[in-house]
Amino acid sequence: MSFRVFITRDFDQMSRVAAGIVEADIRGKQAVQDGYVLGLATGNSPTGLYKHLAKAFNEGRLDAGRVRTFNLDEYVGLPGENPQQRCLHCESYSYFMIRELFGLLEGSSFLETNVPWGTLIDQEELVAALAESPEHYELQGADQGKAVVIAEGADGLLGWIKRHVLDDYEAKIKAAGGVDLHIVGVGGRGHVAFHESGIPFRGNRMLLVRLDDSTVGNAVRDGHFPSVEESPRYAISMGAELVYEARTVVLLANGARKTGPVAESVLGGVTYEVPISYGQDYAAAGGNLIYVLDEAAAAEVLARQAEAEAKGCEIVDMRSES
Repeated sequence: MSFRVFITRDFDQMSRVAAGIVEADIRGKQAVQDGYVLGLATGNSPTGLYKHLAKAFNEGRLDAGRVRTFNLDEYVGLPGENPQQRCLHCESYSYFMIRELFGLLEGSSFLETNVPWGTLIDQEELVAALAESPEHYELQGADQGKAVVIAEGADGLLGWIKRHVLDDYEAKIKAAGGVDLHIVGVGGRGHVAFHESGIPFRGNRMLLVRLDDSTVGNAVRDGHFPSVEESPRYAISMGAELVYEARTVVLLANGARKTGPVAESVLGGVTYEVPISYGQDYAAAGGNLIYVLDEAAAAEVLARQAEAEAKGCEIVDMRSES
């Protein structure tokens, strides 16, 4: 079992430590293989890491031209008359990645970048298709957030979403050789990407998700959207099963809001109520799982360190290092 938990002082040290781990993995693999596939997350937690990573590419320590990227998720329902407007909306995850990483590269660019194709879907058309064809899908999930599982034989818009938005994205990852390293964050209820709390693991590899009301509410409270009515209600996302097929998963978490979910994922059992807990099965099966936490997010794990170590976690305390 390979499950290491790095404890850092604050956001800045968390970002430096995580960037060092990612850079070392890319450099090591680029020395022995032609390409590299990097999985990316959005949100506040990886923004510092991305600045360090851009510097490594710009200074020539890594070769951006040999890197393909695949993002975890994207909204469905962003404001805009067409896919281009939705893609360029300031709250789209495509726009986020340009601002926080892709646009920071100087004189080089990644071989290819991929963000799930949620902006191709018109939310009003999706809602109408769901209302008209209830026999073509089922909702899965024990809580408010639901996976919209589209049947194999679905036609119309739902069939198109299944084949060309969900299945094709997963197929493209497979054709690239799978993800070498995936950077992920932690949702407030322990979700990874938009694999919401309560959505089953099995079979939900690429998801069309009807978002939890708390997810929508948090997006409004955090200032991303002016009101619940204007916030997207659906998203396209990798599910935990697919995320944790990467050869290495680096999970970042900072702040007190992440303390509980992080502790549950380390100290509790594997449950889809806390989707990041899937990492325990991943590590037990030979995956390389790395947490990089600031002191606040790590508080409960530190308080129960002996228990965490008894479960096979290696705690690496970096707080005294410069």
